Amino acid sequence: MSALIETFRAIVGEANVLTEGDLSAWEQDWRKRSRGKSLAVVRPATTRQVADVVKACAASGTPIVPQGGNTGLAVGATPDTSGSEVVLSLQRMNAIRGLDAANLTVTVEAGCILQTLQETAEKAGFLFPLSLAAEGSCTIGGNLATNAGGTQVVRYGNTRDLCLGLEVVTADGEIWQGTSGLRKDNTGYDLRDLIIGSEGTLGIITAATLKLYPLPAVRLTAWAAVPSLDRAVELLGLAHRQLGSGLTGFEVMGKFALSLVGKHMPQLRVPFLEDEAAPYCVLLENSDSESEDHARGRFEALLETAFETGAVVDAVVAENLTQAQQLWHVRESIPLAQAEEGLNIKHDISIAVSRIPEFVAETDALLQRELPGVRLVNFGHLGDGNLHYNVQAPEGGDNAGFLRENEERINTLVYDAVEKFGGSFSAEHGVGALKVDKLEKHKSPVALEMMRAVKRGLDPRNILNPGRVIRV
Repeated sequence: MSALIETFRAIVGEANVLTEGDLSAWEQDWRKRSRGKSLAVVRPATTRQVADVVKACAASGTPIVPQGGNTGLAVGATPDTSGSEVVLSLQRMNAIRGLDAANLTVTVEAGCILQTLQETAEKAGFLFPLSLAAEGSCTIGGNLATNAGGTQVVRYGNTRDLCLGLEVVTADGEIWQGTSGLRKDNTGYDLRDLIIGSEGTLGIITAATLKLYPLPAVRLTAWAAVPSLDRAVELLGLAHRQLGSGLTGFEVMGKFALSLVGKHMPQLRVPFLEDEAAPYCVLLENSDSESEDHARGRFEALLETAFETGAVVDAVVAENLTQAQQLWHVRESIPLAQAEEGLNIKHDISIAVSRIPEFVAETDALLQRELPGVRLVNFGHLGDGNLHYNVQAPEGGDNAGFLRENEERINTLVYDAVEKFGGSFSAEHGVGALKVDKLEKHKSPVALEMMRAVKRGLDPRNILNPGRVIRV
């Protein structure tokens, strides 16, 4: 393999081929639950360099693991332990190539940090609405490769819905240039949508053209205590009817999830934490182009209706941007607080909104019956039917031992329940290497064979992220 390493050095420069030293930033997954060993970490700076690296790997049959910010939660961008896989890091490809104000688009390279794009758009007077907890370190290429969701899907959709075109390096090292920014292009198969969400198994995203929106004139945020999940769903329906397309965020948080924030981050004020009549809280956001007085009037009218119907038992409306950010910070701190509590079992599931209350009631009871004392950290994007239905060990127990003994059993119980309710075991985190077996169990045989046919057609040597998403 020394000849291949020398080829890499000739393409990207010696300083950008890493084979020794501490490579944990590339070889260890975000949750620190998996650690692999790469043949080399290669860091190209241009699309041409990516293509040349892929050609060299294709000629030698060397597998490639594309990697963006390495913030994924499904071990989809971590090398295995064989030492034979090349990690292709796209972090150096971070340029914003251009912003077209008239076309409401921006073209960026795959290594561009999401927060950088958000800030660039805002300075130009536009909104790029993708927003998630890792936005300070995740990259656009990774967001597209996993079809990331986040907190504003209810209004703007997943990352797929925000993308108009891609630049992609194929498994043969050819470059597909598809960043025209057209909103209408009905010329055959939609290759863009095929690549988005494929987690680097069908092609390597090097750039993308993305949609921009006018900055909203006003953003209103409220934190509402609700007496049940059924009532939270009722509140969502009211918000859709009274706010229309102005509803941009609708998050639900269980009391135990919020109690972890209160316990491990006491500097944060968690509203209604002591309210026994509110087992759940909802964080909702309204963004609008109308005047603040008019928008606030409609927002407060929504809450008044919710009080009258019993959908809400208490609520607070942020008076300014700082207060709104504080409320969102509480919501976004739940995963960090859960990590402080100890190792846990994460589930990123989606179910039709109408069936979520029944699913939670039935699955909560099932888990408590099968594993007495287990604690459920339930929160997520109720507006689009995506829950982070996580499981914590009984209080005072051995978290690591609990995971070793029960993780597979719990996953089976939860995912079987999700299938029973017609849902998906992976809503926004992807399949990666972590859930390949689950895909084979819960996806139909017809769908699996169609996916394998696509993989064989676009990557016949199986060098692009092999063993992730689907086995061939």
